[in-house]
Amino acid sequence: MNAKHEKLIIIGSGPAGFTAAIYASRANLNPLIFEGYQPGGQLTITTDVENYPGFVDGIMGPEMMEIFRKQAHRFGTRSIYKNVSKVDFTLKPFKIFVDSDIYTADSVIVSTGASAKLLNIPSETNYMGFGVSACATCDGFFFKNQIVYVVGGGDTAMEEANFLTKFAAKVILIHRRDAFRASKIMQDRIFKNQKVSVIWNSEVVEVLGETKNGKKSMTGLKIKNTISNTVTEVSGDGLFLALGHLPNSEIFKGILEMDQKGYLIVKPGSTKTNIEGVFAAGDIADSYYRQAVTAAGTGCMAALDAERWLESK
Repeated sequence: MNAKHEKLIIIGSGPAGFTAAIYASRANLNPLIFEGYQPGGQLTITTDVENYPGFVDGIMGPEMMEIFRKQAHRFGTRSIYKNVSKVDFTLKPFKIFVDSDIYTADSVIVSTGASAKLLNIPSETNYMGFGVSACATCDGFFFKNQIVYVVGGGDTAMEEANFLTKFAAKVILIHRRDAFRASKIMQDRIFKNQKVSVIWNSEVVEVLGETKNGKKSMTGLKIKNTISNTVTEVSGDGLFLALGHLPNSEIFKGILEMDQKGYLIVKPGSTKTNIEGVFAAGDIADSYYRQAVTAAGTGCMAALDAERWLESK
């Protein structure tokens, strides 16, 4: 089978992948981007984006990613809407396997992102972006003086709950056990915060909502007690999932250096991985900030790193 050769292949879309594509295209690297089966990444399940510079009145997440895509295509980026199933970085050119096709590349930018851990209940997906969120720093602003719930028991859940008290009238933590696993200092902050209360030994089994004038919104939750198995309904405006994130790095295991959670490790001040010619950008290498603007910034860095590396070769 003849492999199709490219100077630069970008694996994964979203702010990091598209920004890398824009910069790489303008550097005449003629990049090919594999957008996957969910093009645009996590922003495709975000409704309003109000904190990205340049969009004064805010913008819908999917619409924003379409603008990014069009800009990349304007400069010559080509998109393929398929998932990469396997990579081989042992020899140059690198090999990228997509379905029954093989592509080779002189350099690769990995921007496969991360996925929020979800409850895996149908109603959660139905109301994602309409009351349900996996990012308090992204969406907390929209819940001014409202009642919101946070699911989780680790440091992330404590941080999100604390952050949400800046906006919400009341924040209620739901935890399936009778004790948090978060660090003591984070727990102390929560217990001292008068806006926060806790529902112990409980889990969310359904998100309740309604549709008015064609617009969906969450109205409450069904919560099951993990000891008695009794189900109760509570009213509320928002549900924040603080169960952590999973980096989409499965196909790079044993190939690219990563931390214990699976986030790719890059050399400080760069996007360089442990393999020369392979770069990582966005949430796949960022477990801390996880914002569209920071992902775009590292996408720019990755394209510049790739361009300079290719020139040196």
